[in-house]
Amino acid sequence: MAAAISVTPLVPYNRKRRPSAVKLRCYNGVEEDRKQWEKFYKRHQNKFFKDRHYLEKDWGHYFCHPKVLLEAGCGAGNTIFPLAKKYPQLYIHACDFSHHAVTLVKSHPNFRKDQINVFVCNIAEENLCDHIMPASVDIVTLPNGHVLFRDYAIGDYAQTMLMNKNQVISENFYFRGDGTCSYYFSEDFLSRLFERAGFVVVDVNTYNKEIINRARNITMQRRWIRAVFRRP
Repeated sequence: MAAAISVTPLVPYNRKRRPSAVKLRCYNGVEEDRKQWEKFYKRHQNKFFKDRHYLEKDWGHYFCHPKVLLEAGCGAGNTIFPLAKKYPQLYIHACDFSHHAVTLVKSHPNFRKDQINVFVCNIAEENLCDHIMPASVDIVTLPNGHVLFRDYAIGDYAQTMLMNKNQVISENFYFRGDGTCSYYFSEDFLSRLFERAGFVVVDVNTYNKEIINRARNITMQRRWIRAVFRRP
């Protein structure tokens, strides 16, 4: 992830750039996806992703008072440990469907049971209330609670590469080379998704950063979507 992110006007993504003969690959469901992420974390441990200190700049005002947070898809802890250090008044629930990822979080030298509750859970299919009290999380579940969302946006350089390699599962959904999957969101699709679930859109933006790899002589347009939704 880039350390510095700036808001820039985006050229509308042209869906017609899809190759003329795209072969859709078979997606075998969440359990197969879980197996691939298990392999990923066993291979890379906690060395692949950088700590996400930029969240302090983007959303610091949401964390500056004692609150209870939930991170869905915590991986090896690259979000929760910077937040726990910067905002010691936070209590953080964190989950991932990879058992190995959760083990990495628990073995981190900064892991504290009195501040972090980490557990294995696939939130799309399992009941979060088996692990946390209902309506106990400031971010997501309480009235006036918020969802803070950041992920890849359509038109990202990586999406173009996956499309050209016929790694398509369905529209905007792809296999990576290591077998894991990635989805690329549009502002409209993401907003409708949360509005149908009863949330109010507070903010949604797409960020663009041009990255130049001089060794490979390529210029990459990286795009991320950042959004905030509120539960009425």
